[in-house]
Amino acid sequence: MAPSQTRARTPRIESITSRNNRWLARFRAALRRGPLDDGCVGLEGFHLVEEALRSQLPIEAILVSLSAAPYFDRLASQLDSSTRLLRTSDRLFSAVAATETPQGIAALVHPRIASFDDLVRGLPLVLVLVGLQDPGNVGAILRSAEAFGATGVITSSAGSLGTAHPYSPKALRASAGSALRLPLLPGLSISIALAQLRVVGLRLFAASVSEGTSPATADLRSPAALLIGNEGSGLPPEVERSCDARLRISLAPGVDSLNAAIAASVLLYEAARQRATSP
Repeated sequence: MAPSQTRARTPRIESITSRNNRWLARFRAALRRGPLDDGCVGLEGFHLVEEALRSQLPIEAILVSLSAAPYFDRLASQLDSSTRLLRTSDRLFSAVAATETPQGIAALVHPRIASFDDLVRGLPLVLVLVGLQDPGNVGAILRSAEAFGATGVITSSAGSLGTAHPYSPKALRASAGSALRLPLLPGLSISIALAQLRVVGLRLFAASVSEGTSPATADLRSPAALLIGNEGSGLPPEVERSCDARLRISLAPGVDSLNAAIAASVLLYEAARQRATSP
């Protein structure tokens, strides 16, 4: 390939020296508050940025601090001229970063938009999160969901309790990149979600803190949806009652409940175990 063609494809590095720069404002909003109005999300740290590159997601801009300058050449070889490559001082980068000890690299990315059909392809195992407010829990659940073969995740509200957005900064970090790969439907009404899941033939299993059968005795080999509720109060009673079955994880005496992410992981593992051993 001719040198001129190579230069045309390589993004130009732009230096930012003013804290009032519009790009810094955009990064600050995405990294600290979550998805922007246009759906763009902020990723901070080498691992998440590299995962976005591997996943070939549309990257609007990458911001690198001077201390991370050696990363420039590695980045430039993977980007084209449609991505802005921005360089700023360590001080200005820290002013937009969400972490206490930033690694000096962040990206603005447009995640893939999933449809309901994307979640129920093949042998569906859909996770429905209802009123989980801790973004760390949401991110950890997404990581387990991908690890144990879930086909997608829906997030819904429980009355006035909304579920933390899976693309919020803390959820993205806790997911270790799974949020960028799994089909996600954030903010879907719980009534609509359950109706659509039933229409396509999924059996609904509610994780219950009070009663239910052991996950090991439930048949999780067929198309299924696992419902996980709020960290403190669990699923709303009307949602539990509307499900086909309730699942309760047996605990040692004196232990009332599990962390929501741990409970979801146990159920997902059991579903994966049954599906791996089914004829």
